[in-house]
Amino acid sequence: MTSYAHFYKRPFGSQRTDLPFAKLTLSKSSRELISSQETDAAFFRGLEGEGLFLNAAQIQAVRHGEGPLLTLAGAGSGKTSVLVSRTGYLISVRQVDPSSILLVTFSTKAAAEMKERIQQLPGIHAREAAKVTARTFHSFFLYLLRSRGYRQDILSNARHQQFIVKRILREMGLQDSYEAETVLALWSAYRMNMTSLDNLPPSTPADVEHRQIFARYEAWKEEHAHMDFDDILVWSHRLLTSDPRLLSSLQQRYRFVMVDEFQDTGRLPYELIQMIVRQHANLMVVGDDDQTIYSFNGARHEFILEFDQNFPRASVITLDVNYRSVSSIVGLGNEIIKDNTKRRLKTLQSTRKSSQVPLYLRPDNPDEEAELLLKHITDSVREGRRLYGDYAILYRTSHNSRAIFEQLVLEETPFIHYEQGDLFYEQWMVKPVMDYLRLSQDRRNFEAMAGILHTLYINREKGMEYIKQQDAPRPKKGPLAHLLTFPGLKDFQVEQIRQRSKLIKSLKPLEPAEAIREIRLRFYDKYMEADGVRDITLHQEFIQEGLDELEASAKRFKDVPSFLAFVDRLITVHAEMALRKKDDQADAIKLMTIHKAKGLEFPSVCLIGASDGILPHTSSLQAENRDDHHPLTSRQEKGSDALEEERRLAYVAVTRAKDELLISSPAYYRGRKMEVSRFLQSVFHIEGLQTMRPIQKSATASTQPQTRSQQQVTEAVKAWVCSGSGCRGWQRMEDAKGGEQPRKTCPLCGSPMKPGMKQAAVPSRRR
Repeated sequence: MTSYAHFYKRPFGSQRTDLPFAKLTLSKSSRELISSQETDAAFFRGLEGEGLFLNAAQIQAVRHGEGPLLTLAGAGSGKTSVLVSRTGYLISVRQVDPSSILLVTFSTKAAAEMKERIQQLPGIHAREAAKVTARTFHSFFLYLLRSRGYRQDILSNARHQQFIVKRILREMGLQDSYEAETVLALWSAYRMNMTSLDNLPPSTPADVEHRQIFARYEAWKEEHAHMDFDDILVWSHRLLTSDPRLLSSLQQRYRFVMVDEFQDTGRLPYELIQMIVRQHANLMVVGDDDQTIYSFNGARHEFILEFDQNFPRASVITLDVNYRSVSSIVGLGNEIIKDNTKRRLKTLQSTRKSSQVPLYLRPDNPDEEAELLLKHITDSVREGRRLYGDYAILYRTSHNSRAIFEQLVLEETPFIHYEQGDLFYEQWMVKPVMDYLRLSQDRRNFEAMAGILHTLYINREKGMEYIKQQDAPRPKKGPLAHLLTFPGLKDFQVEQIRQRSKLIKSLKPLEPAEAIREIRLRFYDKYMEADGVRDITLHQEFIQEGLDELEASAKRFKDVPSFLAFVDRLITVHAEMALRKKDDQADAIKLMTIHKAKGLEFPSVCLIGASDGILPHTSSLQAENRDDHHPLTSRQEKGSDALEEERRLAYVAVTRAKDELLISSPAYYRGRKMEVSRFLQSVFHIEGLQTMRPIQKSATASTQPQTRSQQQVTEAVKAWVCSGSGCRGWQRMEDAKGGEQPRKTCPLCGSPMKPGMKQAAVPSRRR
């Protein structure tokens, strides 16, 4: 049977004796609530015939006629069923012209699902369903633009957009100062908040550069007759503002408007919808303020909180029955989210009794976390209890997936990595270090050479052109030395080239972790700290965490070639993921950020990195002290607001699970001590964690977490202690075969071990 020895019903340090369960609902369905004598009974009997039994709150929302309505739809509460059923109710019972119904959402998949379900409603003819406008925001307003003669091609491919911006950055000599993806996200956030080029803040040199980049991007689109997705909404707003007759025609046609996932609405989409419903206010919005997690994309939490202030006649209905998850998972979600102050009060009930409860893991570090979780998953699959495809592994940021990604590759376990950006080792702050390692093994690696030139403050294209030009007639073992005669260099740059050439040669015999530390100590950490332009868009702690993660990964390898070979394999596997993503039915574990998992559900969820500083992320803990140059990080987004969004992220992660939930809180992360996430601390009454440390485990003994009583009673024992920098491996001397051996190697990192003392748990039989 699967071993649960490493997992516990409460997180490390819990002082709570009970477990949080949601109340099991005893609410009646439409079958009991709606008698056959009621005028609309036939409609609900038809729904019941299709297996759709609505509860009282859902019925109230479906029956809503004219006027504004806010439907607060808790996680798993059947919001899509309500939207679809209300559409059918308007057509069948209220005799509303289906062509006057507009239903908008944020994803093409959701829009298609609603359209299909409307067609399947009892009593709704196909021709009637076809008249209902069910589209995404962008699809609807693109249709409007096309009808008015806009013929520009759509920049629908994100990589194409990034290519355009990368070229602009090269032309401006800023290719090593900004990431194209970050620039595009920043400009999108400004535009979704209705900030134009003329209104951008010019307070810093970076602000001036941002404005120049944005202006060139806009000029490129105009010159090449293209528009991006943001243009669709920006131009539609401009069109409706300047053409009152067109706006009036939309207002006359669409008499009933419904908006799905309203918590994800930004200022511009909301303004467009308000313009359309201004005459009649027949607006129904459905969303969950507890799931507002896209502020970086322009989502505005206050819109759902203040809806009935913007529409004073609005009705508010709460869907508080979760049909997705067992009661122990719903209960945990309730306990996590209740600490947020800026929310509409609601406590979800469950319809499913728990056969098991969420389980908690306290591994030493992310690598051990990956090993233990993957063992649990493979055991479950081998025993026939689960399929690989049942599992989703969720994490706060893409960096957090490094260890589990590598473990899955090593074990050749089927998985799909739902990441759009670069692999960890190819990210901008990590790749130069990898390029220095590659050059240490092959100083004629021109691709790697190009990747380090910006760390010498030399233009990549011009520098490589000069190197290749000089090297052609007289090749050198180390072509980087050609730069010593590069025109226009300052004295400090010449000295840097000499020092880096020596450094590259000295790295060759070192172990990879040692080589990375040498690169960082000699220049790279200072270089990154001094790179103030980068810090505008990416926080300094994010950079340092990435470099710490790289060092942690490298510790498992004895030489640089084997580490590079492993990384190359990971890069190949990552590229292959693009093909697997297209197969929705693939029996494979799903790896994705919590943001990516929003709106999805899985039989089993593993939430990794549930430690303070990871979730919540360090950036949110330091938000009120940070002076961001970002349209969405104003004073209102700092401090408690940033922390509340992190708590909503935790809530979203927990409520993706239907049957099984595993939560892991690593004790150490990138060499730093981490406490259990404060979101779990609050739920489980964990106090005094600042002085509590997890029991160090023997590298060869079981990694089973200790019980609370064992954690509190320790003694000093003789031990073999690893001498490797940053490694915390150790063993009791009595655990080692053959007694106190004169020489011993750490099984974790391969470094020599030396005699020492360690604190260890006192066995219960001796207490």
